[in-house]
Amino acid sequence: MKLNVKAMALTAGILWAACFFVTGIANLIWPAYGDAFLTWGASIYPGYHGPGGFGSVIVVTLYALLDGLICGALFAWLYNAFAGGGHNA
Repeated sequence: MKLNVKAMALTAGILWAACFFVTGIANLIWPAYGDAFLTWGASIYPGYHGPGGFGSVIVVTLYALLDGLICGALFAWLYNAFAGGGHNA
C-alpha cells in the first residue's frame, strides 16, 4: 500500500499548524499556557520570537504549516520508497 504524498503533506501541515495555532491562542488567553512549547518553536523557526501577540501566533502557524507540509511529503515519499518493492514480508 502506498501513501498519497499530497494528502499526507496536507494532513501533517494542517495538524502541526493547528497545534501551534491553538496553543498560541490559548497562550493569549492564559499567558502561562504552552510557554515551553512556544519557546521551543521560537528556537527552530526564524522570525518567531516566542509568545507575544496575535501576529506572533500567525507567524508561527505559517511556519508550522510549511514545516508540516515538507515533513509530511518527505515521510510519505520515504514510506513509498521503502514499501514500493512489491514484495510482502
